[in-house]
Amino acid sequence: MGLFGALTTSVAGLRAQSYALENISGNIANSQTTAFKRIDTSFLDLIPQTGVNNQLAGSVTTGSRETNTVQGDVQSAAVSTYMAINGNGFFVVQKPGSFADNQPVFSGVDNYTRRGDFALDKNGYLVNGAGYYVEGVPIDPSTGNMTGSVPQVLKFANDFLPAVPSSVVNYRANLSSYPLTTKSDKSVPGSELLRPADFTGGNPRTLGTPATPPTDATVTGAAKNNKLTSPTAITGSTLLNGATNTDSLTTNFVLGDTITVNGTPITIVNTGTNLAANQIDLTTGTIQDLLTNIDKITGASATVPPTPSTISGGKITLHTGTTADLAITTSNATAFGALGMTAPVNVARIGGGTAGTGKVVGNDLTAFINESISGGAVTAYDISGSPVSLQFRWAKADSASLGAGHTDTWNLFYQVDPNATGTDTAWQNVNTDFTFSANGQMNPPISGITLTTPTVGGVPLGNIQLNFGAGGITQFADANGNVKVNQIQQDGFPAGSLQTVSIGQNGRVVGNYSNGRNIDLAQISVATFNGTNFLKRIDGGAFQATDQSGAALFGSGGTVVGSSLESSNTDIADEFTKLIVTQQAYSANTKVITTANSMAQDLLNVMR
Repeated sequence: MGLFGALTTSVAGLRAQSYALENISGNIANSQTTAFKRIDTSFLDLIPQTGVNNQLAGSVTTGSRETNTVQGDVQSAAVSTYMAINGNGFFVVQKPGSFADNQPVFSGVDNYTRRGDFALDKNGYLVNGAGYYVEGVPIDPSTGNMTGSVPQVLKFANDFLPAVPSSVVNYRANLSSYPLTTKSDKSVPGSELLRPADFTGGNPRTLGTPATPPTDATVTGAAKNNKLTSPTAITGSTLLNGATNTDSLTTNFVLGDTITVNGTPITIVNTGTNLAANQIDLTTGTIQDLLTNIDKITGASATVPPTPSTISGGKITLHTGTTADLAITTSNATAFGALGMTAPVNVARIGGGTAGTGKVVGNDLTAFINESISGGAVTAYDISGSPVSLQFRWAKADSASLGAGHTDTWNLFYQVDPNATGTDTAWQNVNTDFTFSANGQMNPPISGITLTTPTVGGVPLGNIQLNFGAGGITQFADANGNVKVNQIQQDGFPAGSLQTVSIGQNGRVVGNYSNGRNIDLAQISVATFNGTNFLKRIDGGAFQATDQSGAALFGSGGTVVGSSLESSNTDIADEFTKLIVTQQAYSANTKVITTANSMAQDLLNVMR
């Protein structure tokens, strides 16, 4: 290779630098193109065949060096259907070959792109800014599992989600160890319990629960002192009427006062020793005389239960007896208050009633509400998607505080008919006794029960599995005396139409429906290649597979990030630097041509 070889080599150098300039130009032009992959220029020297001692620099050619594996920056976007791939891989897309009736007709040839600016078109397809339609694998909305493994063009228009009836309710709650019902009174043992005797339509306890024999209940008053100058606690010998600085009540009962017990009046009289039944002498009558008269009416006895009323430490304890509830009124509430009692006194016996029927009728609604506490509510759905308010209430049926033979026991009820009257069933017992140990845990544990085809408000439901889980229902102290519901969630929902779609952080297309449900509709497919940089570029930032790239592989791609876009991997500063170098190299090649031309002219001048 001689003088003319140098000329042709310089021309090749000009072509090579022009090729590099063209790539630089394209990179700069696409510096703002979504997910664009810049093309670098690779220079290749061409060495002629010569001897070892005659080796030449040779000519030059150029090729493109792909940067498909170089990721651009991932930036957040306001559009919920935009997405980017963080890591390796490409979105699988197709471009329609034609349109028929405004519907795209696909050729079935897959292309691949990193451009993730997808948005729903009028037909319900996710299409990016270059006109490519994204592919993925549909998901069964009822199971959440993918329905296959082969990507297909996704379409979501007019998607409709059918109703799903409720079948499971997950329920977790803490029952206050002492429920504060309307009738509860901590001075009256057992007053917080469900009292079967108050129900005319039948005992609402668990079906078949034996009738509980009525047992004695008590009420204890406040501690009171007498009117001595140095007051001491009242006792049985304290007078009901006395002068200042005597062992008598601080407020006197007076002649004619009455204390009516269960409808029978006890009267304060001034008859000396000739007292009739239910009379107390004004001047000699004592607290013990009053208690004795009360016990005669209630049936309390010193020899058989219930024990008679007592006074200790200035506090009076009254007993209901077993034959009737205790109801006391008085014509002198102030003097009665000096006994430590507040009139009127109403104390119900414990127990009573019939065998358990497992339901509450309309006539007994007031008694039930007064003796139970709310357990929360959840909206359930029947097979057609009609909503039903499934309400719960808890009633404590027994308490370990009553002594031997008693244990903390609760019953759970759900509402059947909010408008029940007469003998119509208003609330249904789930017919399970929930018993608790002293540590507040169920003993034995109950992980769940089944409500068999309940009907609520006239709407029939299928079987409802009420799940509590391990330790889901507890009985710990609660100052508010309520049921604290920690979880109450059901699995049904009404029918709904698709409103919008968005991309989840796990690469799933999430449908937002009119019924408030967010359902996974499809999994965006991500393809990878063994020879990523050997993909063939086509318009719109898309690629085609080649023999050198290998077939698309699935399952090992990067993570799809929703509401995000990948930017171009072009670095403007780097391209400008390459532009300067290319310009200088091009100019140098022109200088070689100029020099070779001058040398050729000198050669021609020799021949003149």
